[in-house]
Amino acid sequence: MLPAFAALHEERLDTGRFETWRRGETGWPMVDACMRWLAATGWLNFRMRAMAMSVSSLHPWNHWREPGLHLAREFLDYEPGIHWPQVQMQSGVTGINAVRAYNPVKQARDHDPDGVFVRRWIPALARVPHDYLFEPWTLPAPAQREAGCVIGRDYPAPLVDHVSASREALRRIHAIRASGEIRVQSQAVFEKHGSRHGDRERPARRTRAGVRPRRGKGAAGKPDTRRADPSSDPTQGSLFD
Repeated sequence: MLPAFAALHEERLDTGRFETWRRGETGWPMVDACMRWLAATGWLNFRMRAMAMSVSSLHPWNHWREPGLHLAREFLDYEPGIHWPQVQMQSGVTGINAVRAYNPVKQARDHDPDGVFVRRWIPALARVPHDYLFEPWTLPAPAQREAGCVIGRDYPAPLVDHVSASREALRRIHAIRASGEIRVQSQAVFEKHGSRHGDRERPARRTRAGVRPRRGKGAAGKPDTRRADPSSDPTQGSLFD
């Protein structure tokens, strides 16, 4: 979508890391449970699709194409016009969207707080104490043996340290977003692909206090052009979610 990002990953694909992601053996329980669920059912909800793609691109630093193709082949509801923009958006290479680096541990705590989903799809973690379920590599070795889940034997260690990997990925992406070349390109992408909220299509919404101004209008009723240059602040919108 944005030529300035073409060389970001240099068509890089670490086959070993790609395969562990595809098989659900990354060492991050929520990611692995999702990939196994996807293989069995052909479906994931939107947040987990976004996490799976973000983790594949930003953590092992793989090019988005092969992971995107794998997901396209797995999704029963694959629609290319939706899928490929999302693949690139979650990989941080559209130039017009906030860069989201999904934290696989935080996502597990937020969306599977009781660990039901993770334990269902990763039997090796069935007896791991809940406090360690989403970071089983932090469980002391004696407790690992007691739980029947020795990291590196019964369940893999994480591919990389997700915190440092995400920070490095964001650094690389924003180094490109800060360049002058990207401003022209990202503006062209925004004009072609960005969301449009025309006044005729979006009537004003009522609130308890009265009528809420239409989206896209400033306080004085003038068009709000703050999104006109989506890369005016190349660090705006970085998220470590």
